[in-house]
Amino acid sequence: MATSFRYVKKKTAPFLQIIFGCAIMGLSYSLFLIPHHFVPGGVSGVSIILNYFFELPVGAMIIVLNIPIFVFGLRTMGKKYVLKSLAGMLLSSVMIDVFNQVLRIPSATDNKILASIYGGILLGLGLGIVFRGHASTGGSDIVGMVVSKYTGISIGFGIMITDFVIISASGFAFRQLEAPLYGYIVLFISTKVIDMILEGWNYSKLVIITSNRTVEIEKFILNTLERSGTALKSRSLYLNREGEIILTVIHRKQLAELRDFIKEIDPQAFVIINDTYDVLGKGFKSTLFT
Repeated sequence: MATSFRYVKKKTAPFLQIIFGCAIMGLSYSLFLIPHHFVPGGVSGVSIILNYFFELPVGAMIIVLNIPIFVFGLRTMGKKYVLKSLAGMLLSSVMIDVFNQVLRIPSATDNKILASIYGGILLGLGLGIVFRGHASTGGSDIVGMVVSKYTGISIGFGIMITDFVIISASGFAFRQLEAPLYGYIVLFISTKVIDMILEGWNYSKLVIITSNRTVEIEKFILNTLERSGTALKSRSLYLNREGEIILTVIHRKQLAELRDFIKEIDPQAFVIINDTYDVLGKGFKSTLFT
């Protein structure tokens, strides 16, 4: 029974993530992006421009404009990915029109700065969750993958070029210099939020310690911080002396305590500190939507 439940959960979780992410995306467009005519790039950006001039439903236009992209993408990308992305695109487009055309949810704010910030946050949150479900919503990400395949440039750079051109075009379309500036804000914030969703937001600290007092440091980590770690055999290149390197991951709030202890007992210790965005293991909570 437990095995079958885990199997069902494993199969359904990505689709639930896609549905949830698409709903958040729909809200971002209805509450912030469409009312202020913010163009976030991609096919949705073109659809917002068309909505401005012809009052065409944004979601419906996203579907129409994505058809040739998916036909071309099906020939170059994996069938499974394209089909999942097609489902994400259709669902997000429907959500946008339901919130904006059917329910007619009003704009959350008249302040353009607030709208660009929170629109970017919600858009990035929704897209990040959809990506965690191993899908996309079509548009510039598929274009970026296709461009990458045929030109050799990175996928991210291909997507960035596509979005930059579309956002810049909004300035000419709306005849407003500020239009693309707000679009760049939305793009920047949404990209950062997507990275946070995909990489995690625990912001734990990876600490690598080289010291002559490793025994005391190990006890402090185990007993005071109640963390574990790994001791690795090492050899100093300068002194040609054998020793140990301690590698541990701690919560960021514990960093000052560990740093002060090391400084007190061994001021000559060599310490490297790095951010870690997602930690799997006992004592740490992983990112949501794993």
